[in-house]
Amino acid sequence: MAESLMDIKRRITSTQKTGQITRAMQMVSGAKLSRIEKQSVAYQLYAKKVGDIVRHLTLGNVFKNVPSGSNAADPLSVNNILQVRDVKKTAYIVLTSDRGLVGGYNSNILKAMMDIFRTKHNNDKSKFTIISLGNTGTEFFKARGYDIAYEYRGLPDIPTVEDITPIVKSILQLYQAGTFDEIYLDHNHHVNSLVSRFTNEKLLPLDKPDDVTAEEENIASEYITDPDPETVLSAIVPQYIESLMFGAMMDAKTAEHAASVTAMKSATDNADDLISSLSLHYNRARQAQITTEITEIVGGAAALE
Repeated sequence: MAESLMDIKRRITSTQKTGQITRAMQMVSGAKLSRIEKQSVAYQLYAKKVGDIVRHLTLGNVFKNVPSGSNAADPLSVNNILQVRDVKKTAYIVLTSDRGLVGGYNSNILKAMMDIFRTKHNNDKSKFTIISLGNTGTEFFKARGYDIAYEYRGLPDIPTVEDITPIVKSILQLYQAGTFDEIYLDHNHHVNSLVSRFTNEKLLPLDKPDDVTAEEENIASEYITDPDPETVLSAIVPQYIESLMFGAMMDAKTAEHAASVTAMKSATDNADDLISSLSLHYNRARQAQITTEITEIVGGAAALE
């Protein structure tokens, strides 16, 4: 009985220490979430404005006025970014976390990607490649033999534009070299602290949108480029690509921190429940032990009379 009580006490102590760790991790993730959520919301407004401008320029056929063959050596040049070719291979930029303890955050993304590979490409690995940003996704795809054109690990918890600029340039260089013919951006979109939603957004090439309103057509027809389309687009299009990438990373990191808060809160609550259950078990076992000892004492005293 004494060993049993000792074992229960050890489990209580161990669970208490685990609960302290998960509670601390929940607070850290909560602080990161609060910080990045404000920045992400503010940046989404900027990214939407840039996106609207590029959308209107696309509707106005301004891209068709860019001469071919200019700035061919620059991976960020308009001519290289706007290349439209027959799609032989598709690239998917997949954003996952570098660490665990984020609940179902990574599994939701990876499951959705496997569904895309199966439904769109019939799991033909020659038709697509992966640009993996994050350790979890990189290890997952490597273990299954998928082609990874580019990988990056160790994204900051709160990224900056400077952090993603070299990543964007590397991806565009691969696009310019013809490694793939179109790019999709895949990540978890942060809805609120409890909900995130997987998104699959086309990054390149820039296509004319289908859901066009009459108001947008009027706006697009009024665009005038000065001094010339190439100069204007050389400033806007690279900024648009970087804004989409940075916005996606901010959004994905926000969803990651939210998932971490939820997971650590759940772990802390489970630890508290387990401690309560073990404490009740310990008290009952201790009470039974005391009762047995009292019975033995009374029985011994009666035997001496």
